[in-house]
Amino acid sequence: MKSDRIKFPAGFWAGLQRLGIAPHDLARKACLPLTILTEPAVVTTAQYFRIWQAYSDLVGDIATGIIKLSTSFETALYPPTVLATYHARDYRDALYRMARYKQLCPPERLRITEEGERCTIDLEWMHSEQPGPPVLIGTTLAFLLELGRRGTGKRLTAQSVEFSHAMGDVTALEAYFGCPIRNGATDNRLTLHRRDLDRPFLSYNKELLEILTPVLDRSLDEQGSHSVAEKVKWILKRSLTGGRLDIQAVASELGMSDRTLQRRLADESTTFKQLLTQARHEQAREYLADPKLDIKEVAFLLGYEDQNSFYRAFRLWEGDTPSNWRSEYFRVNPPVIEFLT
Repeated sequence: MKSDRIKFPAGFWAGLQRLGIAPHDLARKACLPLTILTEPAVVTTAQYFRIWQAYSDLVGDIATGIIKLSTSFETALYPPTVLATYHARDYRDALYRMARYKQLCPPERLRITEEGERCTIDLEWMHSEQPGPPVLIGTTLAFLLELGRRGTGKRLTAQSVEFSHAMGDVTALEAYFGCPIRNGATDNRLTLHRRDLDRPFLSYNKELLEILTPVLDRSLDEQGSHSVAEKVKWILKRSLTGGRLDIQAVASELGMSDRTLQRRLADESTTFKQLLTQARHEQAREYLADPKLDIKEVAFLLGYEDQNSFYRAFRLWEGDTPSNWRSEYFRVNPPVIEFLT
């Protein structure tokens, strides 16, 4: 798990000044030391949220704050994680890079799903059960569209935008996104026209990406310290019961395309199908070792539609039935019987 420490981009303060907001006013309003303006800043999620809320309070209307910050930020001020997306090959490459490198600068996390003519991007949170301030939510989604506009040189529009909170002047936001805005939704979601993802970026810079990508990937590896296969298996175990077990869903959670995930798993001499089998096998043994679960429940928890499918799979793994395996396990490891007093 990543720690609750966020590197705050120095370019944010320069962006504020371009909007006519004094950085020291915002720092004071957020109850943070003024040294945050001059030294490399690392803040907690709570402090990060306070900075964004202070910005919202100083601007006034949330929609105005979203649009101003998204459109006025200079590309030269982007941190390396964003610079790599701006110089991507096309809009799809940029979005998947953004989702991947977001892992280096929490607390936001992006989940990308491509289906039919739509590409949906869901905004989720790490280290916090509470969503961030509305202005942060709106700016994050607006920036994803702004990234496509700047990269392609086209005024792209979204298909729809959903927010869980009120976002101020809805008319202004609809004019910016070029689509209907829905407030009070369950999720914070940007839906793009999938056809736009194939648009090439005019700002594509192959040489720069060849420099940035290995450095950023190395930072991700150092931060995570787990292999891609381990991460995939962890996601699968978490998703077995009623979750989507296809490679697209897992790749989206890892912030990469399914082709990239397949390639990286091949580099680690495994496949998605093998990892799914391993995840089910390991979880099956763990569940069967729990005397409180009957075998029908175990089959359900592993994502099998019926008990017979689970029995056939388990025989392939262990050469025995789940009930026989469990009996032998409890013979060697007798379950502890708790008595109520």
